[in-house]
Amino acid sequence: MVKIDGQLAQGVGRVEMKLIEPVLTTFHVAKVFRENTDKINSIDFSSNGETLITSSDDDSIVIYDCEKGTQKRSLNSKKYGVDLIHYTHAANTAIHSSNKVDDTIRYLSLHDNKYIRYFPGHTKKVVTLCMSPVDDTFLSGSLDKTIRLWDLRSPNCQGLMHLLGRPVANFDPEGLIFAVGINSESVKLYDLRSFDKGPFNTFKLPQDKDCDWTGLKFSPDGKIIMIYTNGNIIHTIDAFQGTPLQTLMGHVNNKGLPLEASFSPDSQFIFSGSTDGRIHCWNAITGNKVAIFQAEHQSPVQCVQFNPKYMMLASACSTMSFWIPATPDE
Repeated sequence: MVKIDGQLAQGVGRVEMKLIEPVLTTFHVAKVFRENTDKINSIDFSSNGETLITSSDDDSIVIYDCEKGTQKRSLNSKKYGVDLIHYTHAANTAIHSSNKVDDTIRYLSLHDNKYIRYFPGHTKKVVTLCMSPVDDTFLSGSLDKTIRLWDLRSPNCQGLMHLLGRPVANFDPEGLIFAVGINSESVKLYDLRSFDKGPFNTFKLPQDKDCDWTGLKFSPDGKIIMIYTNGNIIHTIDAFQGTPLQTLMGHVNNKGLPLEASFSPDSQFIFSGSTDGRIHCWNAITGNKVAIFQAEHQSPVQCVQFNPKYMMLASACSTMSFWIPATPDE
């Protein structure tokens, strides 16, 4: 595996690679995993890029070794189901929402497949879950029209915000502020230390006619906020001024699915799946389409993420694909 910054990684000769468009166009599927019997509903890389964790509608959690390109282990959550899985900062632990029994968030020890703590409070399906990039704070949003702030060390909600509609939310890369998208028309920025005083900035965006916002992410450099939808539109806005930057289109979403979009670690590119099984890549700055990757996905690609440390892309329908670039001698 090649590290993005050009350092050596296991099993690879001295290959200096930068993530530029000519390299991106050589990405191809290196490994396909068929462990799941139903849709993979969320994926998350570890911060060091060495492993990838996934949750699926078949109630399983699968962990992959990204360096070796192998499945590391599989766990089950048959009783509660599992969705929106995220690594925490503690080794071998994750949080996830539930899609059976109730809408409690659960903190799981991956080492022995035992729950460390429950976080009850939401009364409808949790649709947003994100971990602070710097500490044990995490944030959840639900169809009950609330955002809740939590600390992994306490089962009690640390902060509660009542909203007017379905929320999407995320932390900025420094973990100092968080953004909340409300009713698919406005983005509000909150200071984590004084969120109870209300937003310090609000950006109003033109509403899309035929789709709703289903996810929000900051670019890794903190300069762009990306909003993805259950249609065939992805928006980017300036994270400081709220100015619309790009509207990314061209991917297929004819099933109204919440297709995930993700940045590359250098904030230069954006990736999204589509319902026809392809992966689309745009230049995040210009909005130009860079590549369309033809995958072996037989059903909609709902999850796409780029490894934070290694030159590798992961995409998932009910199968998981690992993508890598061609090396110079290929």
